Amino acid sequence: MTEIDWAGLRREAEQVRERAYAGYSGYRVGAAAVTEDGRLLTGCNVENASYGLTLCAECGVVSDLHSSGGGRLVALACVGGQQHSPPQPVLPCGRCRQLLAEHGGPGMWVDSPDGPVRMDYLLPDAFSETELNR
Repeated sequence: MTEIDWAGLRREAEQVRERAYAGYSGYRVGAAAVTEDGRLLTGCNVENASYGLTLCAECGVVSDLHSSGGGRLVALACVGGQQHSPPQPVLPCGRCRQLLAEHGGPGMWVDSPDGPVRMDYLLPDAFSETELNR
């Protein structure tokens, strides 16, 4: 694993978590990631009254990736919790695991409550462009 400042990523995720829009559940999530060229990206969850249209913090990170020039994600830290509770490391949901696999690949690192794990551990045999070319 390349040198990742996990404490720094968690701090960034905690800061952006404070700007989350969690008006329905009160569950605020912040995510911070680093790209292979060293850019720091962030995102926070944005809830919607229909819940199904809610944007996860990881969606914001991927949007930030492309709006800042593209590239590949190397590592991501995500923290969450109720509005007035201390943030805790949380793992991406299934939808976000697929999204992150697309933009970081199987070797991308994701922080977990037990320490960093690779994307291919979180989402083995992820659906990819290779299936589209069969």
